[in-house]
Amino acid sequence: MISQILFTLLFAAASFLIFKRYRFVRRNIELGRSSHITGDASARLRTMMRVAFGQSKMFDRPMVALLHLIVYLGFIIINIEVIEILIDGFFGTHRVLSFIGGTYDVLIGSFEVLAFLVIVACVAFLIRRNVMNIRRFRMKELEAWPRTDANLILITEIALMSAFLLMNASDAALQAMHADHYIQAGGFPISSFLQPILKGLSASGLIAIERGCWWFHIMGIFAFIVYLSYSKHLHIILAFPNTYFSKLLPAGQISNMESVTNEVKQIMDPSFTPAVSNDPPARFGVKDVFDLSRLQLMSAYSCTECGRCTSECPANQTGKKLSPRKIMMDTRDRMEEVGCAMDQSNGVWNEDGKSLLRDYISEEEIWACTTCNACTQACPVNINPMEIIVDLRRYLIMEESKSPESITTMFNNIENNGAPWAMSAMDRANWTVTD
Repeated sequence: MISQILFTLLFAAASFLIFKRYRFVRRNIELGRSSHITGDASARLRTMMRVAFGQSKMFDRPMVALLHLIVYLGFIIINIEVIEILIDGFFGTHRVLSFIGGTYDVLIGSFEVLAFLVIVACVAFLIRRNVMNIRRFRMKELEAWPRTDANLILITEIALMSAFLLMNASDAALQAMHADHYIQAGGFPISSFLQPILKGLSASGLIAIERGCWWFHIMGIFAFIVYLSYSKHLHIILAFPNTYFSKLLPAGQISNMESVTNEVKQIMDPSFTPAVSNDPPARFGVKDVFDLSRLQLMSAYSCTECGRCTSECPANQTGKKLSPRKIMMDTRDRMEEVGCAMDQSNGVWNEDGKSLLRDYISEEEIWACTTCNACTQACPVNINPMEIIVDLRRYLIMEESKSPESITTMFNNIENNGAPWAMSAMDRANWTVTD
């Protein structure tokens, strides 16, 4: 009974912390502007199933994709056993689902094989991140906490899977002893190799190991779910809505601002009357997270920090300061800073003299972008850093009339000559003339 009470209290505490954190994340996402969603639901559902569930964009690098798939399946499938653990924890039973007989043995056996593969995959990922000289894992934005975060998750996965296998090994040994409470159930193809190290232990010693691993496993899962919402691994959950709401239009198609579109329509057609809105005039472009859309803010929380976007970015490859991954990480960090400040002032935002532009993302970074859209193409969860970069540029140009000299010259040429080149409109077609 004490064990059941303790389990229930731990479950309640984890549930409260999860609810509190996810409410914080949702509130932060809702700081953005409402988003206009285009495209039918069936097309969006197909995109989500293909990209998020099917991980289709991962397989341009097959070996990494296979390792990631193993960890992904481990997270989904092995945690089916959590259902049994929860029931056992609440009601004090042991292997409550064993009544399904041979199917149960096959399930536990497959869980063990998958747990072993997850350990192998996590070790491989640790080597890739910390031993192999892979440039995207050595970049400045991953220094300190981001690198620690990734390593901590991988080590935790290894520890949880190891505890699962050791728990089964001791359980199997207790079954062989016909110990009280330990019914004959489960297949143990992997943990059977661990049983020799338990040889010679008494029943009480085996029970201590089995119960210790059981508690470590379930407490680790509770802690992991809470921690997940604070780390980059929140993408495990948000990848699904992020891909569902991702742009169905051509990826490089830049959205127009409604207010500017209406002005152009009025110039072209004086009879055009735009819809009347009671909302205050929106800022041109983006200066801070409040100016971004909710989908863009959700994308910041969905970022996996894998760096595929940055590794494909031509500006970054040529030594420019721009890193699309850093753009998304900076957006998330600013959003977190704003959210924490609001919590400290009872949900009210008081200007702190900082903004996403300049305090987090420099002008040099956004002007380095070639708008080639390679980052969006590479992202495994359909994040579009280019949209944020373009919106930051809009603010500089439309609100501050500020742009690099080359772009200012182009604007002047368009205004004076009707073309971006330094020639009159009458001479624009001269290049077509041949001798």
